[in-house]
Amino acid sequence: MRSEHSWKNIPENWVSLGLPIADTTIDLYIALKPYRENALVDALNEISDPGHSRYGVHLSREQVTDLVAPHPDTIQLVHSWLEHHRITSSSVSVTHGGSFLTVTAVSVSQANDLLGASYQLYTHTKTNETIVRTLGYSLPVVLHGHVQTVAPTTFFSSPLTQWHTPRKRSDVAAVRPGKSPSRRDDADVTLASLRWLYSTVTYVPSAMDRNKVGVTGYNEEYPSPADLKSYMLKYRPDGIDATYVVELVNGGKYDPSNPGTEANLNIQLSEGMTYPTPHIFYSTKTSPSGDHFLAWLNAVLGGQNVPQTITTSYGFFENAFPRRYAIQVCYLFAQLGARGASVLFASGDDGVGRGDCIRFTPIFPATCPYVTAVGATMSLGPEVAASLSGGGFSDIFQRPEYQQQAVSTFLDNLGHQYSGLYNPLGRGIPDISAQARRIPIFHKGEEDILKGTSCSAPIVSGIISLLNDYRLSQGKPPLGFLNPWLYGGGLNGLNDIVSGSNPGCNTDGFSAVVGWDPVTGLGTPDFLRLMHTLDQGSSNPPE
Repeated sequence: MRSEHSWKNIPENWVSLGLPIADTTIDLYIALKPYRENALVDALNEISDPGHSRYGVHLSREQVTDLVAPHPDTIQLVHSWLEHHRITSSSVSVTHGGSFLTVTAVSVSQANDLLGASYQLYTHTKTNETIVRTLGYSLPVVLHGHVQTVAPTTFFSSPLTQWHTPRKRSDVAAVRPGKSPSRRDDADVTLASLRWLYSTVTYVPSAMDRNKVGVTGYNEEYPSPADLKSYMLKYRPDGIDATYVVELVNGGKYDPSNPGTEANLNIQLSEGMTYPTPHIFYSTKTSPSGDHFLAWLNAVLGGQNVPQTITTSYGFFENAFPRRYAIQVCYLFAQLGARGASVLFASGDDGVGRGDCIRFTPIFPATCPYVTAVGATMSLGPEVAASLSGGGFSDIFQRPEYQQQAVSTFLDNLGHQYSGLYNPLGRGIPDISAQARRIPIFHKGEEDILKGTSCSAPIVSGIISLLNDYRLSQGKPPLGFLNPWLYGGGLNGLNDIVSGSNPGCNTDGFSAVVGWDPVTGLGTPDFLRLMHTLDQGSSNPPE
């Protein structure tokens, strides 16, 4: 047996309750390595590169399944391993296009024998959530080249963080339609000011029959149609009939009579920016593995079509994830990009890290190189970095080729500052930013003022959705995975942010500078200029 991952100590905020009762069972998820290791990422890079002949030729579900399929020997070896431990084939099913095996109703004693593990019950000291986990597990050496990771094992899934801070509305200035944004930092950043600032006011969507926005929901947070109506009535009266479709994932629920601030925030900002583009709200229950994203990915990737734009305002500190596990989840987001989805994640609200951290702590999945991480700005003319903007460098994912030049320039100018506190070879976040302070929404019939990258993520995704609408209306494919374009020709459509910083970990954090920086990324979007860069780009095949 070879150790796959182990913790020296029980992860923070968790305590052991000892052994589970004798008849406790769990479902195991076994991620298999693809036969062609780099095939998916190679294809993603080609179809996401505006300079490549395959740009925009997104893949079908079946084509992605073929790219991620394991070798036949992998299937045989894993099944033999399971059978050796008296796990019958009837309890094993295939998910994620053949890249995952799901083994149902495995007894804890069987799981311990199978994985050289020691499963116990653990409870979260702040939420009282109880899970079955092990501090370490192993696999036979013969499976090392065939199995990527197994869950649930060593990933202690703390409750998903929601990146916003609510405040009750106060009697401060608000930007109204037809007026230029104020320079005052205490002005409410209304929908009118956002549409003015990011140049979307004059654009009218026309591809509503094809273009969709997906908004992810977790933690039993639901949007309210009544709150959406109140928001649109005040800030976008032409969209008072805005609505959304709810998809329940993995036993998720929907109770609009008990809405959550996060869900209301995401739906209202996204609908306000993109009306009348259709929206899907995914209400997702945590998967049996304890991973909040795995169940949602399984459902969406299993469908024949995916939304062209998907926004998520949740995440974990990257250091909570076992390395192999994070890589596998990130790989599933790459599949979404290959299918033609632009996937955006909030970069977090703790600057370079929270509290007395001894090393900067970026946020996952924002650090996944196959998603677009959204940071935070503030002030209306000129914009500056918001101090809460999550940013930094991944300790798991290497810096991707598309950002090599931009990030290297920043690091060369940074010199030795903060040496040892971050990984200079890691994937840098965020990629792009938007307003994230004093954002009004409606919640339970009253107006709240919010701040955080939970605000900026749906704002940016709304702008991307309008760009997708523009392309689809011209008979072109959607943008899909954004980053190779953003770091290339898309730069001409972004406003560089050169002031502000993101303190954390008892430091001043990084500073916003000319070019890319780990505070605001490449800057904020200008819709009309981004449209122009698309018009100037290479020709694309019809969708």
